[in-house]
Amino acid sequence: MIFAPFKLTLLALLLFCLNVSAQQLYHVSGNIRTTKTAIAVNDANITIVELKQSIIADSLGFYNLKLKAGSYTFSISAVGMKTLDKVVKVTADQTIDFNLEENPNHLNEIVVSTDQQKRDVANTEIGIERLNMQTVKKLPSMFGEHDIFKAIQLLPGINSAGEAGNGLYVRGGGSDQNLILMDEVPIYNASHLMGFFSTFNSDAVKDITVYKSGMPAQYGGYLSSVLDVKMNQGNVSKLTAAGDIGLVSSKLTLQGPIQKEKSSFLISGRRTYIDALLKFSPDKSISKNALYFYDLNAKLDFQLNPNNKLIIAAYSGSDKLGLSDVFNVSWGNTVASMQLKHRFSDRFTSTTTGSFNNYKNNIELNTTTNHLGFNTQIRDLSLKQDFLWLLNAKNSIKFGFKSVYHTVTPGQLDITGTSNYNPVDYQQKYASENAIYAANNIQATDNLNISLGLRLSGFSILGSGNSLTVDEEGNITDVKNFQKGQVVKTYLNLEPRLAFSYLLNPQSSIKGSYERNVQNMHMISNSTSSRPTDKWMPSSNMIKPEIADQISLGYFRNLSSSLDLTVESYYKVMQNQIDYRDGADLFNADAIETQLLYGKGRAYGLEISLKKKAGAFTGWISYTLAKSERQINGINDDNWYNVRQDRTHDVSIVGVYDISKKLSLSAVWVYYTGDAITAPTGKYKLDGQSFYYYSNRNADRMPNYHRLDISATLQLKKKKTFSSELNLSLYNAYGRKNAYSITFRESEQDSSKTEAVKTSLFQFLPSVSYCFKFI
Repeated sequence: MIFAPFKLTLLALLLFCLNVSAQQLYHVSGNIRTTKTAIAVNDANITIVELKQSIIADSLGFYNLKLKAGSYTFSISAVGMKTLDKVVKVTADQTIDFNLEENPNHLNEIVVSTDQQKRDVANTEIGIERLNMQTVKKLPSMFGEHDIFKAIQLLPGINSAGEAGNGLYVRGGGSDQNLILMDEVPIYNASHLMGFFSTFNSDAVKDITVYKSGMPAQYGGYLSSVLDVKMNQGNVSKLTAAGDIGLVSSKLTLQGPIQKEKSSFLISGRRTYIDALLKFSPDKSISKNALYFYDLNAKLDFQLNPNNKLIIAAYSGSDKLGLSDVFNVSWGNTVASMQLKHRFSDRFTSTTTGSFNNYKNNIELNTTTNHLGFNTQIRDLSLKQDFLWLLNAKNSIKFGFKSVYHTVTPGQLDITGTSNYNPVDYQQKYASENAIYAANNIQATDNLNISLGLRLSGFSILGSGNSLTVDEEGNITDVKNFQKGQVVKTYLNLEPRLAFSYLLNPQSSIKGSYERNVQNMHMISNSTSSRPTDKWMPSSNMIKPEIADQISLGYFRNLSSSLDLTVESYYKVMQNQIDYRDGADLFNADAIETQLLYGKGRAYGLEISLKKKAGAFTGWISYTLAKSERQINGINDDNWYNVRQDRTHDVSIVGVYDISKKLSLSAVWVYYTGDAITAPTGKYKLDGQSFYYYSNRNADRMPNYHRLDISATLQLKKKKTFSSELNLSLYNAYGRKNAYSITFRESEQDSSKTEAVKTSLFQFLPSVSYCFKFI
């Protein structure tokens, strides 16, 4: 009997061990890749349906879970991919890889939440729009080019820069107030052919995300938006080729493995050939003209080991416009970057990015008596470090820093001969821009999600050179000289970020955000989109950092499994806004600060979007009601005035109908209020020459704009190793003569009268393109 207590103790221990064994957690991990290309799917969402819990795969496509023994339904989703549901039986530690298929009809973003049925409405993202290239390529094209900027302009709150222009006005901001990223590297001039096309080759682009508000803390440096463009990476399993032949340009993309399943390459090129056609003209004044642009993207991906991935990317793009030997304009971007993604543990990862960016342009004018040359350039060296720490399924922290060294040549004007202009050597500018940030995403309750962020940015103006002080009349009152590397002035700014979402029910939520953004690189221009004559200037003793505070509030509802409604409102106030003095001479002034005035701005509006994202018929309707104004002492009698991009109404209707697996039809209709312009209110004559008198700035309007584009995409062949398709588009299908510009002149019949002359560009513009792929 003395063994009875021992037996009872032993039995208790056995039962305890059995219980521990029953509660044991097993590791389930693996990679998420695409089915066709076997490349990693970044930031995929993995939801365990039975547990109503989600995690996000890291930037290497890797996920890791701890689960008790049992059977679970894994639901995996990502932007532009079909959702995959798969039942997994967990009995031991195991590795399970998932392959996702592309979803060509996917128009809306896939977002993350703790409940599979709530994910479209529960996250804190507000003011964010996403498009994938499958959608863009089904829309009507211009000259056969499927341009991502023209697709983005169809989204609410994003205005175009006029007829066929690629400039972007986001929630009342200027075209220079958008951070445009190509794989984490900023692009200063994202336009080709004077704004008709963007620098982004559609065959090299993976997807696009636009942040109009609620910008995560890792982004900064610009006031209005972030346009984050992710470029494709090469196929790690097999060699493929794809091409596109259009009316004015052609593209070719090659990709494949360097070491199968471990490393890959991608090379994509695009070039116009209008200049080649001009050479066949017997007229030498035409055959010597130049009109072309080219793009070249290259990318190398190396999966060094399960915890490290190295990405090397490069881009070169250039435009040239020449009229014989008389006038020549060339401009372009050169970008190179190296990125290392490292996994310290299942919950802690980092991304390190080093980059070089060089933007330059050159203008030449030659006559029989003189030569004029104007050059500008920006060179950036930058280092960016991001860390992601997944504390648990409901809490994550992202933090890091960014450092940029700017070398800016605002312009150099060389003159020889008898020109009225004087040679000007604009002083080269040097600056150091640095920022640290931290952000915390928290699921506070089942219904409330919160995102907190804080960014501290510093901008130091460096010597060598002069620092000017200018009075209210534009006169230089003081000049100080600084040695090379000497700190002239430093601006420090805190940029808080806050976003929340509250789930009203499984189908709807309200969301809100507040953020402050600061901008220290300023484009001095009077054009509606990037032009070679634009001057980029860093903040200086007189040009202070632009600051914008924006509050947004929205209602989001899933009307059905494929139909979403979004209603958002915003109010934005801006400090240190820049505009020109009346009669400013930007081209011949060696001290640009003497030509500028500074004040404040405001923008507010309402955006409504209805999206159908699945089925044979997909598309969206967007409507924007908005106002954007500035108030600057010295302009418009110190009263508020409309900015050029102010538009009261902006409507876009987009539809894509897949008639069959081989034929797809699409149509786009746009309407918006005419841009604000300054029209003359009177004139006077002096020595027989007429001079116009202007009163209130931007008090008049261009005619209202509307246009219909249609297209058809026909799949010609689809075999195991080859596919091809034909796209036919008609831009401005009902032939409306929209105003591209309005000029004013004396009436030929009565010189005492002034008449407005409208210039229109495109009427009934057909396009055709042929696409092919060797798979």
